[in-house]
Amino acid sequence: MKSTQRFITHLAVSGVVLAIAGCSMMGPKQPDWKVDEEYRVTILHTNDHHGRFWQNRRGEYGMAARKTLIDNIREEVALEDGNSLLLSGGDINTGVPESDLQDAEPDFRGMNMLKYDAMALGNHEFDNPISVLKKQHDWAGFPFLSANILDKKTGKPLFDAYKIFQVDDLKVAVVGFTTDDTVKIGNPEYLEGIEIKSPIEVAKTLIPKLRKEADLVIAVTHMGHYDNGNHGGNAPGDVTLARTVPGIDVIVGGHSQNPLFKPDEQSGTLILQAHEWGKYVGRLDFIYKNGAIVWSEYKLIPVNLKKKVKGADGKSKRVFIEDEIAQDPDMLAMLTPFQEKGQEELNVEIGFSNGDFIGERKVVRSQETNLGNLIAHAMKDKVKADIGIMNSGGIRDDMEKGVLTYKSVLKVQPFGNAISYVDLNAAELTDYLSVVAAKQAGTGAFGQFQGVSLTLKGDKATNIMVNGQPLDAGKTYRVAVNSYVATGGDGYPKITDKPSYVNSGYVDADVLVEYIQNNSPLKVEDFAVTGAVKR
Repeated sequence: MKSTQRFITHLAVSGVVLAIAGCSMMGPKQPDWKVDEEYRVTILHTNDHHGRFWQNRRGEYGMAARKTLIDNIREEVALEDGNSLLLSGGDINTGVPESDLQDAEPDFRGMNMLKYDAMALGNHEFDNPISVLKKQHDWAGFPFLSANILDKKTGKPLFDAYKIFQVDDLKVAVVGFTTDDTVKIGNPEYLEGIEIKSPIEVAKTLIPKLRKEADLVIAVTHMGHYDNGNHGGNAPGDVTLARTVPGIDVIVGGHSQNPLFKPDEQSGTLILQAHEWGKYVGRLDFIYKNGAIVWSEYKLIPVNLKKKVKGADGKSKRVFIEDEIAQDPDMLAMLTPFQEKGQEELNVEIGFSNGDFIGERKVVRSQETNLGNLIAHAMKDKVKADIGIMNSGGIRDDMEKGVLTYKSVLKVQPFGNAISYVDLNAAELTDYLSVVAAKQAGTGAFGQFQGVSLTLKGDKATNIMVNGQPLDAGKTYRVAVNSYVATGGDGYPKITDKPSYVNSGYVDADVLVEYIQNNSPLKVEDFAVTGAVKR
């Protein structure tokens, strides 16, 4: 082992003692590590940040506290004569208005200050034009990795497939993979000129090459962790990757946004995931000796998360799960102007609600909710349509009882899609509804409907009623959807090539804001679940 003094000064400043090696394959690598020497390595990671650069109203998470935590861990690792890598499982974009309105600049600049070493491209990195993503790459100053997202013109990865880091005497290959569901759930408008291959098929060829070049292979992925590989209607995730492609030592994952409090070991691969929003920092410590990982320890460290406890007076209050982490003053100073700018634009009152409108991911992607009904109703009204349909993946948060602001709406609909519509005859409408109503519960494609009732029998929509009237073979019906699904997003039938298709140009969040302003106070009972679509 090398002396502590060699690392401590540099690590305290930059986080890692790393040099990016070239990516050329010059034949099998001769190891540089010394026989019987123990090399200590720490992998720190987050995933699915989704714009949460600032702490929430209860003082939880936030990048300023994260920096303090990570700086302290790096110093601790250095004192133990170790080295660290900081990785992200992707999806930095989309989720908080203050971030969304500023193209996630505070988030990527914050990651730069945190000195991330690399991140996987997530599907939400494609919620903006590629020009924005390239600007974000400049702000970040570290590699964006995905081996399976290619530039169609060149046939090469859009950014980098992998990077090889020199960590003491070890070469560590970090390779990125992105869910191939991005084809369905990414905005088709922004995916032009991009080819998305199966990450597993790409890995089958690439991982054996990296094993010849590096001592350790780490996959930083945005594919999702699904128990026992049961991915349902989603594309295959990390478990399938580990079982199918040998040679990956560690998978640092994201996309499914679930916390793994201990690694899921599959076929000798350790799979990690740190929930979402920077609520936790994952920490994997391991010892590498004589060509193998011989010891490891893992934990998720909460970043100022709180829990409810009852006080002596019998009243509930929130207390920190672990000791409070101070916010780094330099990070706070950098982020504050972005937060203030966002707040100025977002905190204007637009209306009032007499109850909660439900948009929680686990609920809205599996069943009809009052918020889904509200959004579909607002879309339908705006373009004078007969039917409104909203994909649940585009609903990102609850809308809570009380005063509603522009921020309330942007938390629910952050993507900036336009309201579109198309006129369909009875047969075309039947075919369209048959596909959309069959979308699997638990996925973002699951539909929320207004103005229509039906029964799905097998793969066919039957007993269709439009605004209480049976389907008329001699009529045409106007269907309102957002521009994302109109272009085929979430696997919906593409309708942009139909002669009657119209992109209204009205932004979805603005349409909901206008509806709230015109119908305030909103009454939850007016949008109650009816079970009109029977599956």
